[in-house]
Amino acid sequence: MALYLESLSKGVANGGMAQFQEMMRQQLESSMHTELEKLLDTTTGAEREVSKKDFEGFKNLFHRFLQVKGPSVEWIKIQRPPEESIQPYDRIEARGLPDNVADCLNKLVVVKLNGGLGTSMGCKGPKSLISVRNENTFLDLTVQQIEHLNKTYNTDVPLVLMNSFNTDEDTKKILQKYTHHRVKIHTFNQSRYPRIDKESLLPVASSLNMNGQSTEGWYPPGHGDIYASFYNSGLLDQLIQQGKEYIFVSNIDNLGATVDLHILHHLVSQPNGKRCEFVMEVTDKTRADVKGGTLIQYEGKLRLLEIAQVPKAHVDEFKSVSKFKIFNTNNLWISLAAIKRLQEQKAMNMEIIVNPKTLDGGQNVVQLETAVGAAIKSFDFALGINVPRSRFLPVKTTSDLLLVMSNLYSLDAGSLTMSPRREFPTTPHVKLGSSFTQVQEYLTRFESIPDMLELDHLTVSGDVTFGKNVSLKGTVIIIANHGDRIDIPAGSMLENKIVSGNLRILDH
Repeated sequence: MALYLESLSKGVANGGMAQFQEMMRQQLESSMHTELEKLLDTTTGAEREVSKKDFEGFKNLFHRFLQVKGPSVEWIKIQRPPEESIQPYDRIEARGLPDNVADCLNKLVVVKLNGGLGTSMGCKGPKSLISVRNENTFLDLTVQQIEHLNKTYNTDVPLVLMNSFNTDEDTKKILQKYTHHRVKIHTFNQSRYPRIDKESLLPVASSLNMNGQSTEGWYPPGHGDIYASFYNSGLLDQLIQQGKEYIFVSNIDNLGATVDLHILHHLVSQPNGKRCEFVMEVTDKTRADVKGGTLIQYEGKLRLLEIAQVPKAHVDEFKSVSKFKIFNTNNLWISLAAIKRLQEQKAMNMEIIVNPKTLDGGQNVVQLETAVGAAIKSFDFALGINVPRSRFLPVKTTSDLLLVMSNLYSLDAGSLTMSPRREFPTTPHVKLGSSFTQVQEYLTRFESIPDMLELDHLTVSGDVTFGKNVSLKGTVIIIANHGDRIDIPAGSMLENKIVSGNLRILDH
């Protein structure tokens, strides 16, 4: 990229800037196409055909990346969305449910984004296979939720998993255990795109082989790839032929993202010609969410604004809870027919996210990605719905895991609900230190999960363990300094306490 920019600046110095830029772009694209052809020649058969389709998408993304001039939004043009474009959930809920809930459900497909690995939590394999509650994994809970709907309403809501090359094999092995559950499960794969060298802007991979080190040359290009890969898989057409109309898309690690019958009813009960093609669930920002994408009105369209698109001078304004009051939960309801139309018209427009990475050998590379919510501006009659915070319960860290494993939540048919015994509807703020980062180590540090019903804030740092039946209330801060260890005794009740120093309980 540096070489590209340097060449452009030379072109500017020599005059004829536009002409020179175009020449450089064409040269880079031509080199990229040559390299991609070489990669295709390293394999044959079905794999070659799949990669060829993937590369068509990548070429389009690379072409757009080279065209980008400056920021994707002009700050001065940003407006607050009109009131009617973001509806409060209460208004949707107040309409009640129809007698024929089953008819609504039979038009629905649940799609879970299942491309991520559990590496950030110290786990191997797909993140969806991490146990989160009573030995149930994210995937188990999802299957239980949909099976419960299908049994309750005698319906046929299928589950679709968008896997990546990182998760596909392990996920397919585990799917066998759901054979006798009342849920049809389909999978399709995200595209596989080549990482490009930051300097030359050419692929770092030398073959399509996925063994050993060569896997480093490839990446799944963000969840914005769902539209193209879903369409290319043939599954989109298959589901439309079965009479399905909407997909409900969410991250598999968001335990609050369950099928909401009120939102579904709102979508399917609208008159033809005015049908909402895209709903984004948003919720009120707290200080913990200041980096989350928000909805804005831009050039007459509802649009998702991510922090990466914000000019440096306006980042603080973007993070302000007073100006941008809501953020995107990534729970999305999208019309299948609209996805098909936009794919066939090549009219799906999403901003490019340039994600820099450093490979194990120290090579600097770039990943070109897109986000699923960014396509909102391509759809007709798009709508934001301001939902309760309970619909956003992501498990990204062991701090989040502690919350969902605790008595703050009860589990029923795969869905977690806040305990009625908690006086405040907000979740406590939990911050576990680096000794708790990996799931296996985290589990060894709790003999049982503490009672957290009356907890507001918990910070734990250093070598700390918890005995059985510990109760935490108010604000609790536990800090073991380097070389010290703190064992919280079984049956302890800590309320508004700071514990530091050294506290060991020795077996005798």
